[in-house]
This record gives sequence, structure tokens and C-alpha cells, in this order.
Amino acid sequence: MNDLDSTVCPASSRLVGRDSDLAFIHFFFDSNSEVHGAALLLSGEAGVGKTAVLEAVAAGAVRNGVRVLRAAGVQFEADISYAGLNQLLVPLFDDFEILDTVHRDALRVAVGIGGGPAPDRLLTSTAVLLLLRLISVRTPLLLVVDDLPWLDRATNSVLGFVARRLVGSRIGFLAASREGSDSFFESSGLTEYRLQPLDDASSAELLTLTHPDVSPAVRRRIATEARGNPLALVELPTALSAEQRATLAAVPGVLPLSERLQALFASRVAGLPDRSRELLLIAALDGTGDLASIEAAAAGRAAVDDLAPAERNRLVTVSADNRRLSFRHPLIGSAVVELVTASERRRAHQALADVLSDHPERRAWHLGEAAVGPDEEVAALLEEAAHRRLRRGDALGAVTALTRAAGLSPAVADASRRLAEAAYVGVDSGGELEGASRLLAGARLISPTGQESLHAAAASAFLLINRDGDIDTAYRLLVGAIEAGGHGYDASDGALVEALHLLVLLCWYGGDPKLWEPLRDFVDRLTPRPPELLWVVTQTFADPARTGPPALPRLAELIATVGDDPTRVVRVGTASVYPDRLGDFRWASRRLVEQGRAGTAPVRRHLGALMHLGLDYYHVGQWDDAAQSAAEGLALCEEHDYRFFAWYFQYVQAVVAAARGDVTTSAALTEEIVRWATPRGAHGARFFACHARTLAALGSGDFETAYQHACALSPPGTVAPYVPIAMWGTMDLVEAALRTGRDKEAAAHAAAMRASAMAELSPRLELLVLAGEALTTPGEGAVALFERALSVPGQERWPFDAARVRLFHGERLRRLRATTEAREQLTLALEAFQRLGAAPWVTRAAAELRASGQSAPTAARPGPVALTAQEVQIATLAATGLTNKQIAERLFLSHRTIGTHLYQIYPKLGITSRAALRDALSNLDISQDG
Repeated sequence: MNDLDSTVCPASSRLVGRDSDLAFIHFFFDSNSEVHGAALLLSGEAGVGKTAVLEAVAAGAVRNGVRVLRAAGVQFEADISYAGLNQLLVPLFDDFEILDTVHRDALRVAVGIGGGPAPDRLLTSTAVLLLLRLISVRTPLLLVVDDLPWLDRATNSVLGFVARRLVGSRIGFLAASREGSDSFFESSGLTEYRLQPLDDASSAELLTLTHPDVSPAVRRRIATEARGNPLALVELPTALSAEQRATLAAVPGVLPLSERLQALFASRVAGLPDRSRELLLIAALDGTGDLASIEAAAAGRAAVDDLAPAERNRLVTVSADNRRLSFRHPLIGSAVVELVTASERRRAHQALADVLSDHPERRAWHLGEAAVGPDEEVAALLEEAAHRRLRRGDALGAVTALTRAAGLSPAVADASRRLAEAAYVGVDSGGELEGASRLLAGARLISPTGQESLHAAAASAFLLINRDGDIDTAYRLLVGAIEAGGHGYDASDGALVEALHLLVLLCWYGGDPKLWEPLRDFVDRLTPRPPELLWVVTQTFADPARTGPPALPRLAELIATVGDDPTRVVRVGTASVYPDRLGDFRWASRRLVEQGRAGTAPVRRHLGALMHLGLDYYHVGQWDDAAQSAAEGLALCEEHDYRFFAWYFQYVQAVVAAARGDVTTSAALTEEIVRWATPRGAHGARFFACHARTLAALGSGDFETAYQHACALSPPGTVAPYVPIAMWGTMDLVEAALRTGRDKEAAAHAAAMRASAMAELSPRLELLVLAGEALTTPGEGAVALFERALSVPGQERWPFDAARVRLFHGERLRRLRATTEAREQLTLALEAFQRLGAAPWVTRAAAELRASGQSAPTAARPGPVALTAQEVQIATLAATGLTNKQIAERLFLSHRTIGTHLYQIYPKLGITSRAALRDALSNLDISQDG
């Protein structure tokens, strides 16, 4: 919000009541002639003087030889990608040449001065950072950004990226946003400073300086109503007549602050000439501030010179440098729009549409707003615009466009279909479950007797599993809709392909091989052939131990060309889980998580990327990272009410705890998974719990329990079909069977592993197959098999699995009295387990080493639960019943950060919910790290 003049004394450059605020900001930026790589976020209520503070800091920076770059968000510009970045970098356009070709061209396209395909967001962000750093070598820079919440999402993502990478540079970043406003800017980790309302003395001083003609009695009245808000203090007296200001006439009753200011701006706009208001209306509806578009739309009715009265009244500013118009306060634009009739608004929208032929998305939106009744042509354009937005990851923008398209659809069936698609996009990508539910209800209300579309069925299925977890009902609903659809199994039918991707997950969640039969039939019937990604997913995700290897070359191609479409990234990740290819495009998952944190990627896709990172990190031995990903995922599930996906992250926490020997925590987590999954028919989730339970039992030496859990995952003698996680537990079953005297069952399972296609899927799975065969081979014949297993190329990428095989190898060598060779393998295994923190296996390896005659360190006994000081503080506050938001306010953190911390604390305390915090904190011996 632009409150530029709200605290500036007209006779002085001093800001009334802001000495301490400015002192803090100058101290933060070191108050020297150079800026030392810092970022500060300024917040406060509307009209509190944020813009004035920004101006004062910017002016001081210029005096100290710092170059200042400015940008400000505009409400109607928020949908224009990189509009804010364009503002910020206009003075640097000529400097783009100092960048290399790749970064220069990407940046030129992003800010609209070059042509070509839309650049990758990470590439654009890096280009901006490089440009700023290179320029700051000559002259220190200060980036001053006003109205963050009204900057477009793409610019916010870039600014968030840059703001976190300024340490050690000569660049400062100072941004302001209205308190309580939603923003796509991810502020966690950055310093925030709240600008408070003025105190009574400062309020009185400001009123006296700006309105000396107002009587003391009226000043007191205004000061009481304004409550220290500088904008209200400065502007409210101007709405009063001379008689009222002098108490010669009654002062009108005071309205709530926001309404009063809105009325004030409306009165100031109403006094402008018609031609000025015409231009302001077009500018408000356009939202980009581009004078060229505004002039073109107003051609024949008004020209840029007609803005002079609005400039004189301090309603707008017009920049000659970049040919931009901006409202000095967003409420001015709102007031302009509210003052005109509906027909005048439609005429302005139509005029903008007529001059935006080169901007199809903006043109479609203006045509939609200009329409007076159903219009299929415009509805189709909006639907097309929605699909483009979805490909960019803008799920909520796609929902908005589809909803408007539905409202303009002449045919009932089209209106229902578009609302249903909006609902599906909302649940599948957008993270707006309640809104999606209302859209779906609207689609059914429009066409209560018509055949439900595939999008409607898919949305219903998703809502069913998330709310009730009813896998069977959701599955039958979706299969029935596919069978009854009029799609003719056309592979280009987007709704059909989306439904089949969802059906893949429903089959997997259900964990019953019979569920996959209709899906296989549907995919086989697609003409002319199934889409590449869908086909690969069905081969590598459904029953990869039998069907996976032929799809691997095509999976490799998908990974190499994954791109940045969030949906595609997650689905390629899904296809990569069981062939152990998640690490091959970890960069794409990480990028998607960063986008999710910045609010520029759909919540559901953010969750999907976190799921894949959690699994990847676990298998490659980065267990702290796996736990962090799981904690973040659980916090997101709670924040956005994605209850169904919580079990996935609980599994990651459980398997990490099991590997580390924290049996209590692992048991609590798996019990939570099973308790949730069993009544809902989510047997796929139960299989994951079985895997974690098997590992925990093996670590604690309870081999009978381990065998029972392993058999529940996959019966001995077969790698369970359509239960792909059964592959991960195959070596566990063989070990548990051998240690409980079930040699025949162990051999049968090793044979089943060898007969399957497991070994062809990945080096890790080949390692498990060869180890299973070695474990069941008597005498010295096993040694060659162990050596083959440990010679598999790439097996070192999976340190826990490789260390376990070395332990088995060392045990066999010791029993064969090959003592030297045994010690070598056991030492390597012990060192790997120690690096991982796999306590139970450290104990086993150390015991084997001692049995071989070599001393080994005694396995450490479990110590007290280690929480950081901040974790203790958060846990204690949560135990008192405070919400995440309340804790965040006390500790000056974001509520999302609090949620992530709690989901990291729970496993440390061996609990699964905040309800158990009080007892856990009082009963356990807690030490504080750091």
C-alpha cells in the first residue's frame, strides 16, 4: 500500500515519530556508505507509513553513494508474470550485456524486452542475482520494494531467491507489505520488522504540522479515530469542510477506518474531469501500469495529458523513464472502479481486450469481464488460458479462469464440465479443498441429471479419500466413470488421462492386485497409443518386479526431459520410485520444493516433491534430510488439510527411526499409520508400515517378529505382485527366516528374488538379490556371491544396504575362519553404520569384530532426547495449548516453521501428536543441543 506522504512533514524531510524505526533500519544495514548483503522485511497496517519509511531510507542511501532500484506491487498487476521484475530492472536494461548469453537472454524474455520461450524460474532468478552482484562491484545497491503482496508471483519468487543470497555482497534488500495480507513471497528465515502506529504525541505533532488550520478539538477527534494511523491522520481532515475543520459545523460520524478511507478516495476521484477518470479506470482494470496499453485502449476518448489533474491531486504517479502509471494508494484504483457503472466497466474491459491481441491470457480475461451474457467463444478462450496457467504451475489462476468460463458457457453441459475441471484442478494441484468441494457441488447443481464428467468423478474420488480415506468407494466411482465415459479411449482426452493417473494411485493405495486389472485394460485400449508418461508409470510403479525393466530406457528419456511443469515433475518422480531413479533428477524435486515454499508451486505438487525427496534421502543415507522433508510434509498436510498424505511422511520418519534404533518412535508412527489405514482400506499404507516394523525388529534382534512383519509384506517364496515395496523387504525376510531356523522359506524367497526382474531395475535391488542368494548358499559358495554383490557398479550410492551386506559377508567369512578378510568387511560395515547413525547395526558389527579377535568400540547407550533450545521452547508452548499461529507470533517465526519444528520434535519424543507433548516433556530426560 502506497502511503508515500503519510508521515512526511511538508516543511522538512524528517518523518514524524519514526526516529527509532529509521535508527533500527540504518543499524541493520550498517549505516555505512556501502550495503553489506542484508535483507529486511517491513510490515505494518495499511496507512502506517511504510512507503514513507522506504522513501526516507532510499534517500539516505543515495546520499551515501548507494544506487537504489525501486519496484512496487499493484493490485491489478498481480497476474502478470515478472511485471514487478520489469519495474525493478528498468534502469539496468542496458547493463544486461554484462551477463553471459544464456542468462542475458533468459532475463530479457522474463522482463518482456526479448522474445523466445518462457525461461526456467531458477535460471531467471540466477540471472537476476548475477546481474545485481556484477553491478554492485562498481556501486553498492539497495533494492527497495513496496507492496510485496501485490507483486506478481513470479517476481516474488525471484526476489525471495535473491534476498536469501545476499550475504557477503554489496546489495541490500528492503521490502514492505501490509500486515495480515497474503503474499507469494516466502519470508521465513528473513528478518522482519513491524512498523507500529504512531504514539499520541507523534499523532498530535503530525496533525499540527500537516493541518495547522484544524481546531484542537477536531484534531483530538481525528487522533482518536485514526488510532495512530499516519495516513488517516493526514487524509481525514481533507474530507472535512472549512467550517467543520474550524468546528463551525458538526463533524460527521466516524466510520470504520477502511470504509472511511475508501470514501475519501472516492470523493477525490469523483472530482476529476471525465477524461482523467476514463484513463484511471482503464489503468485500474489493466493493472500493468503500461501507458502504451492504457493510451491505446482510451484512444479517441482520452490521452496521457489528461492524467495531469490526477497527478496534481497526488492520486497517481507517471514515470517518464519506463512509461508506467501507478496509483499512489491501491484504494484509489478500487475507488475508481467502484465509482463507475457496470456498463462503463465492461466498455473499459472490451477496450483493453481490443488492444491486447498479443497477450492471449490477458485478452481472454478482459473479454470475460466485458461479456454481458453467455458467450462460448470467450468461454473457450478462458478455458485455454486456464490450461496455459496450469502448465506454468498456476493452479489457482487456472481455477479462477475455468470458473469464469463456466459462468459464460451457453450449454449446461459445458458449464458443468468446466466447473468440474476447476474442482479437479483445485483438489489435484491447488490445495483449495473447500473451494473445490463448492465448485463440484455447483457443477452438479447446474446439471443434476446429466452424466458426471471424468473431472467431476476424479475430484469426487480425491475428496473422498482425503476426507474419509474411503479407497474402495473412490476407486469404484472413478472406474465406473471411466467405463461410462464417452471418450472412446482417445489418448488425447485430457480428462481421461488425468483420471487414469489418479486411478494408478488409487490402485496403489488399495494394495490389492485385483484393483489393477481394469486399469491395465483402460491403458491398453487407449488409441492410438497411451501417453508416454502414463505408460511408463504403469510399468515401473504398479508391478515393477515383473514389468519394470522394458520401461527403463523410456523412463531415462522422461527424466532427461522432465522440464519444470510441477505435475510432470511429480509424475516422473512417481515412475522413478521403485527403479531407484529419484536421485537422477533430485534437482527437479528440490526446485519444486523451493517453489512450493515460495508459494509459486501448487501445494499438492510441493507435497509430492517432498515425498520423493524423503524416500530418496533415506535410501542414500541422508537421514537428517529425510526427516526434515517428512516434517515439512506433515506440517503442510496439517496446514492445508491434506490428511490422506500424512501416512507417507510418517513412514519416512518411522523407517529412519527404525534404522537408527529408535524402536519406540518407529512403533508409535507405524501404529498411527495402521490405525488410520485399516478402516479405510488403505492397505498400501499398511505395507509401508510393515516394512518399517520389519526393519525395527531386525535392529532390536527380535527376528521372529521381523519374520512375521516381513511375511505380511510378502509371503515367503514370492515377491508379492502389485506390492512394489515388497522388493525393499526381500533381504529382510531372508535374514529373518534364516535367524529363526526357516532355511527352506529363506531359500524359496531368495529364489523368487532371483526369478523376478528386481536385479534389472537398479544396482541397489541387484545388491539385495545377490545378497539374498549368498545368505542362502551354504559354505564357501556364498563368498563369491557376496563379492559379486559388493562389486555391483553404483551400489555405494546406497550406504545402508551396502553396509548390511558387508556385515553379512563378514559374518560368513568369520565362520569360515577367514579372519583377516572378515575383519576388513566388518570394519567397513561398522564405519558405515557409525557414519549413518545406525545404532543397532553398529552394535552388531562391533560384536562380530570382537568375536573375530579385534577390539571394537562399545556401542553407545541411548542418551537423553536431544532437543535444541528453540525446539524445547516450541514444544513447551505447544504443550500449553497454544496454536502454531500463536506460537509463531510469540517467537517471531512463521506458523509453517512452527509446524515443521513440531513434526521434527514428535519423533524425537516418541510421540505422534501434540496431545502427547505434555507427558512426553515431563517424563523424558531432555537435553538441549546448542
